[in-house]
Amino acid sequence: MTRLILATRNSGKLTELRAILADAGLPHDLVGADAYPDIPDVKETGVTFAENALLKAHALATATGLPAVADDSGLCVDVLGGAPGIFSARWSGTHGDDTANLNLLLAQLSDIPAPHRTAHFACAAALALPDGTERVAEGRLLGTLRTSPTGTGGFGYDPILQPDGDTRTCAELTAPEKNAISHRGQAFRALVPALRELLS
Repeated sequence: MTRLILATRNSGKLTELRAILADAGLPHDLVGADAYPDIPDVKETGVTFAENALLKAHALATATGLPAVADDSGLCVDVLGGAPGIFSARWSGTHGDDTANLNLLLAQLSDIPAPHRTAHFACAAALALPDGTERVAEGRLLGTLRTSPTGTGGFGYDPILQPDGDTRTCAELTAPEKNAISHRGQAFRALVPALRELLS
């Protein structure tokens, strides 16, 4: 069985990616970056989600000699010109502080009326092989931002994005419901043909 490295130390994201790839029937042993604690985190110096995903995937593939997949994703708010975008995980200044990031964004949007609170989650999923071969696929989930968090599922900005066509936030959806429509689910499902082609 081929070991496939998922370039993340985010347990919520790892759980999501495992479920998405398992649904695709890929017979690979999926492990997170925590299985390789000596490999340093990659600095996300790209200016797009795709560039950052490729940076992470290539770094792990080179360091481990194994195929690696990575994603970069974030929330893009229309009235903020697409911000926080690639800075979503560190919007408040501290990387990975979901509560601080969410609270800062809500404060910035406090006087924005509902019709102008449109936003989307964007994701780029990348596959990199040790020989330098790469593939990228992208996905997005359109929605509207609530004025306060609702729901306990998911992570990041899930409690405030209400997907178009639903009355619940992403944090109120079950994991299968979220994976079926999420930006990450779309991106990784679009990457599956490349995984099958290159890892068979």
